[in-house]
Amino acid sequence: MHPVTPLRRAWAPVALVAGLGLQDPERARTWGEGLSSATGALIVAAAVPLAGLYGFLSWWFTHYAVTDTELRIRTGLFFRRTAHLRLDRLQAVDVTRPLLARIAGVAKLKLDVVGTEAKDELAYLGERDARALRAELLARAAGFAPEQAREVGEAPMRELLRVAPRQLVLSLLLSLSVLGALAAGLAAPVLIWTFSSSAFAAAAVLLPVLGGIWAATGGRFLGEYDWTVAESPDGLRIDHGLLDRAHETVPPGRVQAVRLVEPLLWRRRGWVRVELAVAGSSNDVLVPVAAREAAEAVLARVLPGVDLPALVFEPAPRRGSRWVVPVWWKGYGLAVTPAVFAARRGRLCRRTEIVPHAKVQSVRLTQGPWERVRGVADVSVDHGANGTVTARLRPAPAAAELLTAQAARSHTGRRTAAPDRWMTGPAG
Repeated sequence: MHPVTPLRRAWAPVALVAGLGLQDPERARTWGEGLSSATGALIVAAAVPLAGLYGFLSWWFTHYAVTDTELRIRTGLFFRRTAHLRLDRLQAVDVTRPLLARIAGVAKLKLDVVGTEAKDELAYLGERDARALRAELLARAAGFAPEQAREVGEAPMRELLRVAPRQLVLSLLLSLSVLGALAAGLAAPVLIWTFSSSAFAAAAVLLPVLGGIWAATGGRFLGEYDWTVAESPDGLRIDHGLLDRAHETVPPGRVQAVRLVEPLLWRRRGWVRVELAVAGSSNDVLVPVAAREAAEAVLARVLPGVDLPALVFEPAPRRGSRWVVPVWWKGYGLAVTPAVFAARRGRLCRRTEIVPHAKVQSVRLTQGPWERVRGVADVSVDHGANGTVTARLRPAPAAAELLTAQAARSHTGRRTAAPDRWMTGPAG
């Protein structure tokens, strides 16, 4: 690992002590008042080198190795842990560079492996070493021999889409969730101050609201700044971030479902947000905001052979649906093609979810007591990313037919689907 890694590990004991102090601040304050200045200085003088020693030993006992079949990561000073990551189950290798890491010229390597709940990581490596190791791991996952994998290098890429900062800012300002949070942030403290005359109570409400507003505006802007989507043989590459830069990969063939989000104020401009469901991966955004035509061009790389503009959604029937879900029943729709199952919902914020038949794991029909009275039912499909897409308020006879037909389509789709492979062809 890179020699600056001990500096990162040295913060662990400091964070532990700070956490204990925050857990019982009264006892920590009493204990601190009982210490003399000389004793306090002596404790600090001893704690700094001890924290540094812990960071150094943690770095010294962390190793990784690439074999013919797996990547092994051995960590732990007191409790040893060895992770064996099979290269044939490697799903994505992401390079992230937080602000301080960029200044130091290092990067973090995060690895998505099928069957694991969280990402294993190597932090930190030199930027050049991180990119070289990423290229080698992807080549190994694609089936290249060890001696060839080191020579393959990083796969070429071609840019498909770049989000302009101005468009990103405007999209955040036109989001109903942001406008609602701003209204609540202004109204709630004023009302509490008016009825209670307590500045503390007003501040206690204001601070969490401000945190939520920051996460929905400033936090998203910093994270989604300069969002770029490029095509390469190992998948779609995503680069983004103003302070912390991230280089992520959407693996080919591993996308289980796609969601198109269209807030009310975006629809007049023809903008859309594209989200993904990828099994075992935290990559859930493909495009934060873009014109619908540009987003569909990128989605054509994720769902080859699927003509999104050709999807024709059948609305929920007026008879029966309006009594089960008043007003909002008009937002529900269903479209089924030989390739995908698609469901639409929402009127203020329209969400369209698309699942390829080959990714469907199970199909079910549900019908509550009021739905039975009104003669409608819901048909749901479950996909491999532990998610569900539901076509609501379908006529009961049509829902029963859809259940049988969808089960057959899913079986046929899985049997005829092409295998998920890395580096299946050149970019372009």
